[in-house]
Amino acid sequence: MKTNIKSLLAILFLTIGLQAQVDRSQQPKSGPAPIINLGKPQTFTLPNGLKVMVVEDKKLPRVSMNLTIDNNPYANGDKKGIEQLTGALIGEGTTKTPKDKFNEEVDFLGASLSFGSSGAYAYTLSRYFDRILNMMAEGALMPNFTQEELDKQRDQAIEGLKSEEKSASAIARRVSNVLSYGKSHPFGEFVTEETLKNVSLEDITSYYSKFFVPENAYLIVIGDVKFKEVKKQVTKLFGPWKSGTAPSVSYTDPSNVQFTQINLIDVPNAVQSEVSFVNTARLKMNDADYFPVLIANEILGGSFDSYLNMTLREKKAWTYGARSGMGASKNITAFRAGASLKMVATDSAVVEIIKQINRIRDERVSDEDLKNAKAAYVGNFVRQFSKPEAVSRYALTIQTQELPADFYENYLKNINAVTHEDVMRVAKKYFLTSNARIIVAAKAADVAEKLEKTGIPVLYFDAYGNQVAKPQLKKIPADMTVEKILNNYITAVGGMDAINKVKTVSMKGSGAFQGMTLEYAKKATTANKLFESLSMMGQAMTKVYDGKTGYQARGPQKMAIEGDDLKALQEEAHPFPEVNMLKANTLTIKGIETMNGSDAYALVAGDKTYFYDMTSGLKLGEAVKMNVQGQDMVMTTPYSDYKAVKGVLFPHKTAINVGVEIEINITEVKVNEGVTEADFK
Repeated sequence: MKTNIKSLLAILFLTIGLQAQVDRSQQPKSGPAPIINLGKPQTFTLPNGLKVMVVEDKKLPRVSMNLTIDNNPYANGDKKGIEQLTGALIGEGTTKTPKDKFNEEVDFLGASLSFGSSGAYAYTLSRYFDRILNMMAEGALMPNFTQEELDKQRDQAIEGLKSEEKSASAIARRVSNVLSYGKSHPFGEFVTEETLKNVSLEDITSYYSKFFVPENAYLIVIGDVKFKEVKKQVTKLFGPWKSGTAPSVSYTDPSNVQFTQINLIDVPNAVQSEVSFVNTARLKMNDADYFPVLIANEILGGSFDSYLNMTLREKKAWTYGARSGMGASKNITAFRAGASLKMVATDSAVVEIIKQINRIRDERVSDEDLKNAKAAYVGNFVRQFSKPEAVSRYALTIQTQELPADFYENYLKNINAVTHEDVMRVAKKYFLTSNARIIVAAKAADVAEKLEKTGIPVLYFDAYGNQVAKPQLKKIPADMTVEKILNNYITAVGGMDAINKVKTVSMKGSGAFQGMTLEYAKKATTANKLFESLSMMGQAMTKVYDGKTGYQARGPQKMAIEGDDLKALQEEAHPFPEVNMLKANTLTIKGIETMNGSDAYALVAGDKTYFYDMTSGLKLGEAVKMNVQGQDMVMTTPYSDYKAVKGVLFPHKTAINVGVEIEINITEVKVNEGVTEADFK
């Protein structure tokens, strides 16, 4: 620890010393444009079609290896996800070496080695180059596909899908791709639990043999190596790779819509709206428009100082960041612009995004904006150029995108050659304010009417891109009150007489997140005491209320809960908080919302919302607004699978939802046992 502190102090003093030598009253003069010299690779091609590029770089004793299979996009239909699963299985052991032994050796050598469905990447000290190249070849060409590993990887993939079911950003991405490209296009189809379950071990083996072939493959080796030795090793290791041609299908380019429209997806539990302006286009890196598009996008939404960010974030305070982007590819691509926004500002932000895009289309950009955009690209390019993985990527891009050999040597010259007229020309050509979809994933009840008043046509879609009718707002019955809703809940779980017999409750449960186990525990008493705990990988977070004071803790560190948070905790501290809610009389009816697929009364108190099923009366969930590191978010806790314990119904399934959802199964519920005063210390 002392060594670390001394190192930090040394860096601090060094920084102060450097600052003292700079006259900050004078703006530094621009230096000469850096000279870019991308090492020319020495190349050879194996008889099976594998193309190999080697760049000798003796500056440091390290080597990077990048194997990329550049197949054309291919739609997998009802087996979508097969590519993902195949990539997950490659490298998980080989027919020669068990998985654990294989991974242990990579770790022992201090190297990095990863695999995917379209290649592999390795990084190592040059002294271990031969061994890591050998292991890369073994992992890529001798995969050991097993049913056990497939089941494991599929379960993890399904878990990932479930965690995104209520994520507005994930829903917006999926629907944006579906509507922009079409469900049968490789860029528009999406993975579901059903398509993952359709993939068999035989499918994996077949997919690998058809698509993991060397015809469109490139191996780039950069670092402290000798060309002759690399050629000898690669020929020996990759020469046996069986040649083959991957299946290829031509897809019709999707058309942009005839008129700009808002495509609204109702996400009832969303706390922010996700807005994405999108239109498809064709742009290749070897097109004359490529560099002007880079600069135009940088000014519009590619940086902090861009039109979009300075307006939506800095001036309006509607978002923590607004961006735009446009890819360049041999294939169809898209221009996108958008942000995660405050729900109340959704309609205004949609109008403002169009306004800013029209601004760069119709108004000459300032000299300062053009200069700053060019400087940003020059600086970023020079920084990236020093990284081996970037040099490897550049060399590969020249090959796969059919670029001239001096493309990157001339990169900065082409950036600096972009004019004001170029920016306006490409903005008009690629940023289409008359033929775009504006994808909005938000709570329709809060935004639909305002969006319709913008004058932009609004169409409605579900979370999978199917057009639906406009959601109908449900009216609260005239005689419904908070007291009735809470009493309906109490009746539904067993009635007040049964509840009064419950003095203490102890609950335990567990869930899984990215292969890790999360443990949950809760204890509560009618004396208004509460203990709640979440733990994962030995780290525990707890919340405790002893009837008078409360605290939350992370490990041994405690922080007192005070003010409004303490009042909320007092209300929560009961086996059935609704009993305290009836006494406090602090709730109001917000409206009728969807929770877990059912219509529910939403009762609000401060930043917390409670949802009660309109039919059964049971509590379907809770949601609390939070601000984490300056960003507003909502943590949702759903309740389901109610089961009776000593005559009272308790939910046996819940979850924690903060962007991703972690499902928790309650495995133990004890009534009037398992709770002591020591639990609330």
